[in-house]
Amino acid sequence: MLSNTASPKYYSAFREKVLNGEIPVCETIAMQMKRIDALIENPAFYYDDEATDKFIKFCENEMTLTDGSDLHLLDSFKLWAEDVYGWYYFVERSVYEPYPEGNGGHYVKKRIKKRLCRKQYLIVGRGASKTLYETLIQSYEENCNKQTTEQVTVAPTMQQAEAVLAAYKTAITKARGPLFKFLTTGSINNTTGAKENKVKLASTKKGIQNFMTNSILKILPMSIDKLQGLRCNVATIDEWLSGDIREDVVGAIEQGASKNEDYLILAVSSEGCVRNGPGDTIKMELMDILKGDFIAPHVSIWWYRLDDIQEVADPFYWVKANPNIGITVSYEAYQLDVERAEKNPVARNDILAKRFGIPTEGYSYYFTYAETIPHRKRNYWGMSCALGGDMSQGDDFFAFTFLFPLGDDEFGIKCRSYISERTLLRLPRAARQKYDQFIEEGTLIVMDGSILNPLEIYDDLEQFIIDNDYDVLCFGYDPYNAAKFVERWASDNSEYGLQKVPQGAKTESVPLGEIKMLSEDRQLLFDEEIMAFCMGNCVVLKDTNGNKKLYKQKRSEKIDNVSALLDAYVAYKNNLNEF
Repeated sequence: MLSNTASPKYYSAFREKVLNGEIPVCETIAMQMKRIDALIENPAFYYDDEATDKFIKFCENEMTLTDGSDLHLLDSFKLWAEDVYGWYYFVERSVYEPYPEGNGGHYVKKRIKKRLCRKQYLIVGRGASKTLYETLIQSYEENCNKQTTEQVTVAPTMQQAEAVLAAYKTAITKARGPLFKFLTTGSINNTTGAKENKVKLASTKKGIQNFMTNSILKILPMSIDKLQGLRCNVATIDEWLSGDIREDVVGAIEQGASKNEDYLILAVSSEGCVRNGPGDTIKMELMDILKGDFIAPHVSIWWYRLDDIQEVADPFYWVKANPNIGITVSYEAYQLDVERAEKNPVARNDILAKRFGIPTEGYSYYFTYAETIPHRKRNYWGMSCALGGDMSQGDDFFAFTFLFPLGDDEFGIKCRSYISERTLLRLPRAARQKYDQFIEEGTLIVMDGSILNPLEIYDDLEQFIIDNDYDVLCFGYDPYNAAKFVERWASDNSEYGLQKVPQGAKTESVPLGEIKMLSEDRQLLFDEEIMAFCMGNCVVLKDTNGNKKLYKQKRSEKIDNVSALLDAYVAYKNNLNEF
């Protein structure tokens, strides 16, 4: 029954284990527990113990695992589902009520019961069976909701989204419970015979359809163009942090779903390695909610992670990142990944994020995380250097990198980049914070207007060189979009020392290999965050002969200062006599 004083059944059992020290929890889960405690104390919110039990009975009686074996709901699933289905509140609405005699009617005020939870965010380590949880929610809503529902599931790839439907399709085929036995009786090919001989629930080309209510569950691509304007009642978003997603798909789905009374958005993912996109912006909002800076009782947040990287070494704390460890994934699988992270630094970032919920700065395809850590501050005033320039985007970064040979194969590095005011204002919140950090350290200069003017940039860069008394002996540049800047440089400084470095494996392969060796030995002495950021975003393509070239997965992943470093290094190697 409804009660505004009762404690949720499954949450109370979980809280007792936490207080007894049986289950260690991270800081973000502790914050969510405080939010639930606040709901219990608030007389405006009611707990319904029967609602969650209905969901549990449906899952254990009707659903199966992907391989067709019987399903026994995990304690963590009960805890998460209770947060979705257990809480309600009442609002006063004017409802049209017809007269008893049937002619006309009038509006009367009534108290309407509404489900509190509209969105649930679930960030949990790899192997927690979070996809199965999405499947259970979708199946329950389609088959136990009397209303006609439009339901969607999205993921970075269509094949990933298919995984959400896999266990559902198996349960339909097995039909182990009385409800699914009834819904699957008959033939889908029966179009003209009696309705009782027609199947009521089936997987079709459109998706999974319930013909009794005309409800449908379908797969859509993770793109704002495909998701905007939908009136979906239930939406599950899989791996919204894992892939390189540069669009806020949660916001796009909510715009359309909010047209319905009781919509539900379930965003499920393990931690990702791609930084400064919509995912990070959403996480910042979630942290504000958990801290209490932003009151949003309609949002449920279960964010599992380790609190400190030192806890990776202690298996006792791994349950902080994955509450189902030992059940859906073995401790051995985690131990093997820990050993792999120690032996293979390139895989370290991915393992820390996916297994333990520890986000890392950039996805280090080429440079490892350790190589992107800045050195102590240094000053190269009055020293000789090679300059590299990457000017390929007229409305984004104009990047310049100064390379100072220091002897013993050590090189000092300083950066200077330019961005238009329009580009800065259009950045997402998380990326804007990162760019503000570059502006504060003086490595990123914001120019007025929408399009960068190469001649204005030349004047500013020249003044920067004069102020620091740098002796630029050679200048390497990518010729694309560099004509005006190079003409001005040649006019003021002569063509001596100018080095054209076109992009491609032919010119980049050897210097990239040498830069990588210098980076591994920590002989590239950079002390600015913009260089660490660009190195963390570096991806290098290799052909069948092992030749390498720089590659940007997305235009928003900035590697411009690394590209400028490559140009400066090539110019330095071709003008060694000057140094």
